[in-house]
Amino acid sequence: MKKVFLKSFVAVAAITVAGLGASTAFADAKVTLTYQVDANWIKDGERQLAKKFEEQTGIAIDFQIVPADQYFNVLKTKLNTGEATDLFGGQSGVTDLTLNYNVEKNAVDLSNEPWAKQEDPIVAAQSTVKGKLYGLTYWDTLGYVWVVNYNKATFKKFGLEPPKTYAEFKALCQKLKDGGVQPLYEPVSDGWHHVLWFPELGPRYEQATPGLADKLNTNKEKFADDKTMLTDLTELKEMFDLGFFGKNALSDTFADRTKAMSDGKIAMFMAQSAFPQDLHKDYPNISPDDWGVFVMPLADNQLLNINPAGPTHFIYSGSKHVAEAKQYLDFLTKPENLQTYLDSEPQFFTLPFPGVKTKFSPELQAFMDAHKDARGVVYQTQINYVNAQWMDIGKDVTAMFTGTESPADVLTNVDKRRSDFAQAAKDPNWK
Repeated sequence: MKKVFLKSFVAVAAITVAGLGASTAFADAKVTLTYQVDANWIKDGERQLAKKFEEQTGIAIDFQIVPADQYFNVLKTKLNTGEATDLFGGQSGVTDLTLNYNVEKNAVDLSNEPWAKQEDPIVAAQSTVKGKLYGLTYWDTLGYVWVVNYNKATFKKFGLEPPKTYAEFKALCQKLKDGGVQPLYEPVSDGWHHVLWFPELGPRYEQATPGLADKLNTNKEKFADDKTMLTDLTELKEMFDLGFFGKNALSDTFADRTKAMSDGKIAMFMAQSAFPQDLHKDYPNISPDDWGVFVMPLADNQLLNINPAGPTHFIYSGSKHVAEAKQYLDFLTKPENLQTYLDSEPQFFTLPFPGVKTKFSPELQAFMDAHKDARGVVYQTQINYVNAQWMDIGKDVTAMFTGTESPADVLTNVDKRRSDFAQAAKDPNWK
């Protein structure tokens, strides 16, 4: 009798489960995607989109946020032990993809996803290894570019126009200095800002010597042998020697940038394209429209320096929920969700997808449009083992300013450190 009752109970239970309402069955089958991300990379806009995604699909996103100073070590440990989250954040850039994340082993190929062909090619290339796309760069990597910001009123007063060559740049700086205006603010003391004048001009180096990046990455060429790089550093040294950075460049700080530029005593500052907005925030009487921009003209450069690498979403190859993770990335890249994300983030101008309504000022939009086909990738992203030695390059350039190193010495030191990094990474191109 007990056996009959037990069989009947099991049968009824099976029928009951089969006939459960959608909500109950859904609750039992609910998927939660874990996503490890650097604290600096997660924006409120994505948090809101994740809630919307859960409402629409029932798939929840568990953001596992790690402080920036601990992030890479935590991620590397989890990848090495096979315990990574379903999704993980990382900086794109071909070197980082290979050396830091080993995406061919640890990430899912996303080349055939609906959004893959829509992403800006110059951005997608930084998430691609051997022709396969491994990440979604969900960040403004195209709107924030390092350019020379200039005070329009000061330029008008001295009858100046944005320069097209280094000779023109040098001449206008001298005219400003002779007129009692410091040409440029350059905060050397932080150790990193003055380095930008060098690797950011990667597009110009590539223009002067087509294929140089590939040769540098395969150890067939060296920085020390490139004449355009030597020209860039020689001109940068000349700018310092002529006093174009002012008397206090070695002690000036990046933190004081808006204060330094607020009173019109300095005409230009090499900063990101959003600098006029930062200046307006700190000094409301200064309008962003009072400022213009032009590309860094050292070595006669007229190409826009783009750093298309940025915070990127990867799907862990060992995840049990790859299909759901792909669904989430597809959701994020829907046109309406891209726009929502962009509109919610005050620090973003645009996203690397077509159809979004950008937040550029008319003048900045015209500048970006004018360089749409005249741009290239900066060398700290394009060339292996450069970004990792940024602060060391800063020390070298400072030594160049003070006369204890030459421009050629700086390039030689870069090559030596690249070789050391490559040897440590067991790069087959450095035997």
